[in-house]
Amino acid sequence: MQHRRPRDHRRLIARAVGTAGVLAVALGAGVTPSMAAGKASQKPTATGSSPDEDSTNWAPENDSAALPKAAALPKATQSAPALTRDRASGVQLKLPAPSGPYKVGTFSQHLVDKSRTDPYVPGNRARELMVTYWYPAASTSGHPLAPWMPSVSGAHFLYSRGLSPQQVTLPQTASHVLAPVTTKLGKLPVLLYSTGLHSDRAMGTALAEDLASRGYIVIAVDHTHDANEVQFPGNRLEVNTMPAGSHSSDTLNVRAADIRFVINQLGTIAKGGNPDVDHAKLPSGLSNTVDTSRIGMFGWSLGGAAVDTAMQLDHRIDAGANLDGQFFGTAPSKDLSRPFMLFSSGTHNRNNDSSWRKLWPHLKGYRVDIQLHGSRHLSFSDNEWLVPQVAPLLGLSPEQVQEQYGTIDPNRAIKIQRDYLAAFFDQQLRKKHSTLLDGPSRSYPEIAFVR
Repeated sequence: MQHRRPRDHRRLIARAVGTAGVLAVALGAGVTPSMAAGKASQKPTATGSSPDEDSTNWAPENDSAALPKAAALPKATQSAPALTRDRASGVQLKLPAPSGPYKVGTFSQHLVDKSRTDPYVPGNRARELMVTYWYPAASTSGHPLAPWMPSVSGAHFLYSRGLSPQQVTLPQTASHVLAPVTTKLGKLPVLLYSTGLHSDRAMGTALAEDLASRGYIVIAVDHTHDANEVQFPGNRLEVNTMPAGSHSSDTLNVRAADIRFVINQLGTIAKGGNPDVDHAKLPSGLSNTVDTSRIGMFGWSLGGAAVDTAMQLDHRIDAGANLDGQFFGTAPSKDLSRPFMLFSSGTHNRNNDSSWRKLWPHLKGYRVDIQLHGSRHLSFSDNEWLVPQVAPLLGLSPEQVQEQYGTIDPNRAIKIQRDYLAAFFDQQLRKKHSTLLDGPSRSYPEIAFVR
């Protein structure tokens, strides 16, 4: 699915480094024979124009848009950031470490919603999802670090963008697989994450890990057949099969239903059950620490728009934050009495997005609208940190990187996003007032409050 944009934005988007485009050299299309080990779906990736009427779209046409072929790109300048290389594996990408006081544990779940059919595949196939949990861990000894993406989906991520694991090694996270959940904090509030159009749940890792290190349980959802690649148990790979011409409002409704289903499964865990269809192991302490009475949601791009739609569908979501995503459908024209944050890039706010202006008077609870100067739309994903590391390999100059990610330093961009998201959810779910949300701060001059 691609979203229609004004003419003066089309050339920019055609060159955009989208969500999956962190490594997008597009030397070739599709998956190489090396992917034969994974059971990938044979359905083609859908493309096309969306019939959405609103043309002031602040989500990319495709949050995984590819760069031009490497041969067409100018050579990197000498001022481009240095690459971290390993003799055996080429460029080794890294993620920023979490900043909170707690170590982080993680695990993934395979969930099946038998009450729904998958809207993106023919027949009566039930809706399948993969989700990843992050949480504060009691101890991490003996629990290995988790990869940023599983092996088969990670290989698809590279090969379908013209690279191989010999050229680029995807990062490890700072999270330890199945580490026990800490119980000393008592019940823990829960945050759900929805990512950009055709993006992967891994793209929110830098924010999710950090929130977990501050005492939250964070759940990232892969919206199957909307995401470019989702790896299921048994190395089965499902890819994007969204029909051409899909309406964004319909896509948001699917995502909202996915979120509601995941919250239902969270309730099963809180009661001591295990909703994983393969009966995969859960970390110890999880059922005793899940607090289903304190649930928030945040998302980037189309995932940010999904927050409002999900909150309209499910009143169990107590607070929401939209990271630079345009709204679609009827949700922004309906009243919402629960707290909501609008968090925009440096070129986007209510002044130039009619969907944000439409929503604003319908926010009847606590509301705040902040803008991160120096950033761009793509800054609100892991790409903000990863792209500068791989830019020389792609032949991108610092000027080209700035065109897509803004002038703000990646370390600073991620720190500010982390601190303001934590301040918002701490205030709304933990009742801890934060002065960061009262107005401009000398410590964060990059943040402006849109009044």
